[in-house]
Amino acid sequence: MTPFLYPPLQLKVVTPKLELHGATDDLLAQLLPIVRAGIVSQPPYPFDDPMSLYEDNPVRERKWLQAIWRGRGTVYPESWRLYFVIMLGGKAVGMQDLIGVNFDTCQTVTSFSWLAPDARQKGLGREMRAAILHLAFEGLGAVEASSEAFFDNVASNRVSEVLGYQANGADWATRQGEKALLHRWRLSRDDWAVHRRNDIELIGVETCKPVLHIK
Repeated sequence: MTPFLYPPLQLKVVTPKLELHGATDDLLAQLLPIVRAGIVSQPPYPFDDPMSLYEDNPVRERKWLQAIWRGRGTVYPESWRLYFVIMLGGKAVGMQDLIGVNFDTCQTVTSFSWLAPDARQKGLGREMRAAILHLAFEGLGAVEASSEAFFDNVASNRVSEVLGYQANGADWATRQGEKALLHRWRLSRDDWAVHRRNDIELIGVETCKPVLHIK
């Protein structure tokens, strides 16, 4: 009997620098030491509240895993979340998520990501965002992507700017209980096409579409 393979866990996005693999439990286990050690240890804090990655151990890793497991099973035509582990030279170094927002009517997405501290400042943030945008626009037919980052998250804001996002206002959120300003960004399909790359490979998209209610 052929074992059942859940299509979102078989998805891959391959670029010349890195690979995004569907976040299986085996791959999540490889990330656990990074989560346990702590992704953020000092300001500026990149995540808004509530965020399990700010919790103390062992609550941190337990809530992190529970959120991913819960997200896997919460799939509707209008909203879904795909979780990917970033693989660099065969080593798990972070996560990149793609989130459908009113996807059945508006075909819009947003994204979320983090990297291990020792994997930062190597150009990987831009590469993994380009990879997930390629999946969204080329693979899943998105028409718009959004992003947001705190005003002092220089790296994330710079990635959005370089990849063609347009400034889309500001908002407030809290982090560690303190309010802070968010920069909001918007990327249309036409603006993405200007930066579209031809060296990114998508694997397993067609078998995943029915799970996400995409025709």
